Amino acid sequence: MINKEDIRQCAAQALEGNERLFLVDVSVSKDNVIDITIESSRDNVTIDDCMWLNGKIEEKFDRDKEDYELTVGSAGLDTPFKVPGQYAKAVGSKVEVQLKGGRKLTGTLEGAGEDGIELSYERLEAVEGKKKKARVLVTEKFGKEEVNSVKYHITFE
Repeated sequence: MINKEDIRQCAAQALEGNERLFLVDVSVSKDNVIDITIESSRDNVTIDDCMWLNGKIEEKFDRDKEDYELTVGSAGLDTPFKVPGQYAKAVGSKVEVQLKGGRKLTGTLEGAGEDGIELSYERLEAVEGKKKKARVLVTEKFGKEEVNSVKYHITFE
């Protein structure tokens, strides 16, 4: 069976020095089905990017010695972020944040760091002298221990 860490190391070495692409995830099933997920820091991952990395992996792992299935793709828009590069790319974008307590917020990712995220979102607050609550834009920081997941908020307009 192919070792996940060997694949991760090979992919990381291939991407080293590439200022645009970075590694998000590697998974290897017991049937040697290898899935590698990459992302671009500036734009979209292209088919050529995936084919290039696929070729680099196949150079290192001989299919004649051990049979495997290899898939290289980009992180989906509906997939929660896993690595810091995804958070950095999403700053300024609309995101959905699922907090550990179950609360779900939709807003603009204002910042992200090792300690957590900063999110601008609208919430209803009581306004003095009015019966109806008003929407107020707030910016709040959430520590990474408070956040369950963050992913892009997709709307069709």
